[in-house]
Amino acid sequence: MQEYPIKRTHIKALSENMVEKLKEHFGLAPAESDGFYQIRYGAIASMRVKAGDGGKTILVETESCTGIEDETVILDTNRRFRRYLDDVTGYSTKERVKKAKTVEK
Repeated sequence: MQEYPIKRTHIKALSENMVEKLKEHFGLAPAESDGFYQIRYGAIASMRVKAGDGGKTILVETESCTGIEDETVILDTNRRFRRYLDDVTGYSTKERVKKAKTVEK
């Protein structure tokens, strides 16, 4: 499970954005279970998201489908996942990587 920080300007709308952006980027209405919102799409066998403690982070758990060899499906799924994180967190992929590196030090 990965935990991503949320940009200050996106914290208020986090609970709404988590669900709405799943619908927008993956075209699916998520199922809710144990506080998590879950979808299945393309090369993702399972993606579960929920707000972290204090509502300043998002917890994302993904499980990949094994055996998918269609590169188009894999690239499309990855693109949608990254755009979802960009929209919900308010940080670009580059910014998230930079933040993750500072946490590791």
